[in-house]
Amino acid sequence: MNLNSILIGSENPQRLKDYYTKLFGEPTWDDGGYFGWQLGSGGVTVGPHDQVKGQNREPGRIIWNIETPDVQGEFKKLKAAGATVVKEPYDPAEGNADGSGMLISTFSDPDNNYFQLMSPMDAAAYEAAERMGAAKR
Repeated sequence: MNLNSILIGSENPQRLKDYYTKLFGEPTWDDGGYFGWQLGSGGVTVGPHDQVKGQNREPGRIIWNIETPDVQGEFKKLKAAGATVVKEPYDPAEGNADGSGMLISTFSDPDNNYFQLMSPMDAAAYEAAERMGAAKR
């Protein structure tokens, strides 16, 4: 199996299209009120959904991630383009002796959906950092 895209439903998809266009450029897909952007091997689409009203009241429930080896650089570009910053780049294992070497930053769109930039996951290094931190607690 391969997860290749995420659909963000909205009662105002045009507002999301305008926001994501500022960040990612013109949509690579535009059809019938649905707009999509290819980001690497996956994509994100926004479109109308009759069961969605107003802003997301639980934005941390589902967070979509964009991997990049340059979280700091891409963070600066998205912020300069008008992205709403929720959390600046941080190491999720901060406080552990060696940290994880990973960086994550979180943003919010106009419907209060969260998305993140994150370093490519090195699962073995992350788990080792977590074990080191747990052993010291």
